[in-house]
Amino acid sequence: MSILEVKNVSIRYITGDFKDIGLKEYVMRRLKGNYHVTEFWADKDVSFTLEHGEMLGIIGANGAGKSTLLKAVSGIMVPTEGRIRREGSIAALLELASGFDGELTVKENAYLRGAMLGYTRKFMDEKYDEIIAFAELKDFEDRPFKQLSSGMKSRLAFSIACLVKPDILILDEVLSVGDGAFKKKSEAKMREVIGGGATTILVSHSLKQVREMCTKILWLHKGRQIEFGTDVQGICDRYEAFLGGKLEL
Repeated sequence: MSILEVKNVSIRYITGDFKDIGLKEYVMRRLKGNYHVTEFWADKDVSFTLEHGEMLGIIGANGAGKSTLLKAVSGIMVPTEGRIRREGSIAALLELASGFDGELTVKENAYLRGAMLGYTRKFMDEKYDEIIAFAELKDFEDRPFKQLSSGMKSRLAFSIACLVKPDILILDEVLSVGDGAFKKKSEAKMREVIGGGATTILVSHSLKQVREMCTKILWLHKGRQIEFGTDVQGICDRYEAFLGGKLEL
C-alpha cells in the first residue's frame, strides 16, 4: 500500500471585498444581494501516489499551486474536493524562517522551535551542539535572532527540522538556503534522511536538483496537473522546452 495518496484534489480560495468596504457596507450589500465574491482554484484535480523511500519533485512556475498543494498534503489545509491519505508521521519545512522570536537569542529560538516540533528538552540538550554546528552559527548563539541574516535564520530552521526522522518529509525550496557550500551540505543531509527510508516531496526551481535527487516528478501549471510519473528526465526536458517557448500547453 502506498504511504501517500492524493486523489483528484482541488483547492479553492474565495475572496470578497469586505476589507475594502467595511462591516456596515458589507451587511447592507449582503441584505441587498449585492456582495460579490471571487473564486480562485489554486489546484484543480491533482492526483499522485508515493511509496516508501520515493522522492517526488514538484515543478512549475510561480503561481502553479505547488505550495498550496504541499499545505494540503501536510494537513495545514483541507482540500475543497478530492481526498488525501497519509500513513505515518509528516515533517514539513514550508516557511523556514517563520515561527521564531526576534527578541530571543539564537539558542533560545533553537529550543523554542524544537518545542514547536515536539522535541523534549532532554532531546534538545543532547542535540543542541549538533544543531548549531550544522547551521554554522556557533559564534552567533547568544545574539538576538533579529540580528541574523535571512540565510542564517533559514539554516537554523533547516538544521533543527532535519533532526526528526519522519515517514514523509516535505520540503519547499529549502535546499536553496545559504551559500553554495551550505547548499551542498543540506543536499547531503537530505540524501541521508531519504536513505533512511523517508518518503520525500521536494518543491524546487532547480531542475538540476530534481534531476539528480527525485524518482518521481509532478509538473503543475496554473493549478493544473500537466504530467506525473517516473520519467524525471523526460518531464524536466519538456518543462524546460515550455519555459523556452518551444512547447505549448
